[in-house]
Amino acid sequence: MSKKESFVKGTLILAAAALVARVLGIFQRVPLEHLFDDIGNAAFVQANNVYLMLLTLATAGIPSTLSKMVSERYALNRPDEARQVYRAALIFAAVMGVIMSVALYFAAPWFANHAKVPQSTRAIQAIAPALLLFPAIAMMRGYLQGRNNMMAGGISQIVEQIARVFTAILLAYILLKQGYGNPIMAAGASFGSVLGSIAAFGVMLYFIMKTRKKDRLENLNTAPSAKLPMFGIYKDIFSLSIPIVLSSMTIQAVYFIDTTLIVPLLSGQIGEASATQMLGILGQKAQSIAGIPPVLAIALSTSLIPVISAAYARRDDVHLKRQITLALRISILTGTPIVMSLVAAAYSINGLLFTNITGTGIIALLTFGTIFQITMTTSNSILLGMGKSRISMFYVLGGIATKLIFSLVLSRFMGIYGIVIATALCFIVITYLNLRLLRKIVPFEIMGKRWGGFVFAVLVSVGIGYGLNEAGILLTHVMPARLAFLLTCLVVGAAVVIIYLVLLIVLGVISKQEISGYPRALQKLLNPLMRLQPARVRARE
Repeated sequence: MSKKESFVKGTLILAAAALVARVLGIFQRVPLEHLFDDIGNAAFVQANNVYLMLLTLATAGIPSTLSKMVSERYALNRPDEARQVYRAALIFAAVMGVIMSVALYFAAPWFANHAKVPQSTRAIQAIAPALLLFPAIAMMRGYLQGRNNMMAGGISQIVEQIARVFTAILLAYILLKQGYGNPIMAAGASFGSVLGSIAAFGVMLYFIMKTRKKDRLENLNTAPSAKLPMFGIYKDIFSLSIPIVLSSMTIQAVYFIDTTLIVPLLSGQIGEASATQMLGILGQKAQSIAGIPPVLAIALSTSLIPVISAAYARRDDVHLKRQITLALRISILTGTPIVMSLVAAAYSINGLLFTNITGTGIIALLTFGTIFQITMTTSNSILLGMGKSRISMFYVLGGIATKLIFSLVLSRFMGIYGIVIATALCFIVITYLNLRLLRKIVPFEIMGKRWGGFVFAVLVSVGIGYGLNEAGILLTHVMPARLAFLLTCLVVGAAVVIIYLVLLIVLGVISKQEISGYPRALQKLLNPLMRLQPARVRARE
């Protein structure tokens, strides 16, 4: 296998693992929402978002940086230097894990009171020990990626999520049956992340030991090289990883802002109990549904990032333009029908998955905004692949500032909906800045003159989907509600996707020549449908 094929295969393995892990994480929240009341939902959401924010801060970017440093040294036949870098990273991970875990545990009461959900204190404290192991896990993943072992990180992600999801639900259920209140139940569910970290650490330890055994057999444990200065190692790691960390934490920063501000901002308008309920709805319902659309689109576009990086390195502007266009177009075209299906069927999805239909408007609005999350994440990845992480970092900070300011302003007039709109504005600002920079590097158009056909296809498909959803709701009068909601979701989803695809082809938004550059899975789906495209449309290509 060539180096390029190996790298692309590794990227796809990581993307597939992230896809599985993300889906498991999303559907953890559905059974928990059934087990918790408003206080339990808010407490779990607050603990989870604070933890994920700190976890992103502690680990994002460092694995890829460590991977780069390790792979370079093995390529130069300096394995001892690679091991020195890895040991230095593990020392940092151990220190950072202890500091962040202890800090989160003791700061939990202050943060919970400041965010006006004091019942979340125990949930935050219960999740704090997970931070002990995750920095080390991140370093192990980075080291093994540098050794061209992508499978280890992927398997550990999946095992971690399986352990976390099922233990969280099991512990919450056991505590409910034992008669404990929702704050303790939320703490039990949060502790699932600790068990997930232990499972992931065990998997990574196995692969590290397996790699060491292989090195001994292949006699890669060469004589020690000159000792590298620790300061120099850390300088190299942080100079490369800090911009990536800040670029990677956008979504978690947005969720952290909501976790911190929703109850303080809204309690004066609707009361503290209702504001706490809004926090639970946004975290357990809306964020879990809104997490679905970006998964496939980002995984598909991620597979193109190594190609973009290579084209930029060799200054091949023609190929670079083609690949940037392709990545953004695939993200938009594949993400949009999922977004529109979920928006059109928001009422039925809410009724099918959760205990009641409260918060349907919040789910629909937050999910609609994820189309900009998709474009933001894809354009961020392209900039990172081109080595523009520092500039991307400042754009992210600008987007987060936008989110914070507009949350404070719009919440006064629009309540929770203003806070959700501020989230979409954050993603829009970052997307705009990213695309403006990319166009300065190489001129490109995502769809050019085909935007009109695309917008028409979206409006028609979502309009028909919404009409079908309204008709489907009437079925709740003649059959069990959840069965009616399930049938409605299936019909709406199928109708929106099929109508959308057919219109894209008929209107010439997608061309036969264009799809030849798409990933093979998309080609198999679209090629048979291309027969529907009128000859006059094909002639324009």
